[in-house]
Amino acid sequence: MPSSIRVLCLGDLVGRPGRRAIREGLPAVKQSHRVDFTIVNVENATNGAGIRAKEGVELLSYGVDVMTSGDHALDFPETGDYLKAEPRLLRPVNYEMPGLGAHVYACGDVQIGVVNVVGHVFMKERCKVNNAFHAALEAVTELRKRTPIVLVDMHGEATSEKIGMGWHLDGLASAVFGTHTHVQTADVQVLPKGTGYITDLGMTGPHFGVIGREMEPVLKRFTTTEHHYMKVAREWNRLTGAIFELDTSTGHCLKAELFQHQVASTVEEEAGA
Repeated sequence: MPSSIRVLCLGDLVGRPGRRAIREGLPAVKQSHRVDFTIVNVENATNGAGIRAKEGVELLSYGVDVMTSGDHALDFPETGDYLKAEPRLLRPVNYEMPGLGAHVYACGDVQIGVVNVVGHVFMKERCKVNNAFHAALEAVTELRKRTPIVLVDMHGEATSEKIGMGWHLDGLASAVFGTHTHVQTADVQVLPKGTGYITDLGMTGPHFGVIGREMEPVLKRFTTTEHHYMKVAREWNRLTGAIFELDTSTGHCLKAELFQHQVASTVEEEAGA
């Protein structure tokens, strides 16, 4: 068993451009950054909102190890069946819906636990939702019976709530990373008891727009009473997130670093899902 592993965690993947970023960028990133395991939040993978089986199968074929989600996991009725069939796709552990909210995965000889949880502040509750802090602690405690390495995707709007979860799980989780806002934060660090932390991983997809959407319809919503369909943007396609180096015997985070990778531009149309 290796003494440490490197886990790449990528922020919310948006639509076809985000999937292309994974397809074209992930193999080289794994090699150049010595990545052993990859976790990607995919709750916006299908046309910018939700995740269907088709896009999930596609992303797994590109080398993604675990897919986490969030409040948009409820956007497609068919997602419930996919969640029940695919253990590599997690739903929020505090959502009462089909599928797994926490699970242990093999990475060679190393076992890696992953927990997905959704916060409460400024978040619409579209199903019965249990307390995020209680649910996350319970899930981490259960997974640690099988492995010292446990990572937590804290999907939430409020920075304070995500920071609170980091301190709540310091010394218990190997890493806590925030998702949902699509904007990478600069506070990647290792907390005092050994938990890697970042408030938000950012976004995997097109950055020439407003958090993954074309800018014009978004600006019209802000400046007028007009409401237009907000298409997924296409340009400035990049992967953003963090890399956590974890001790395989203790589960503690040895190093946490910001990550960004620009994908080469293309004339390919990214219309559709």
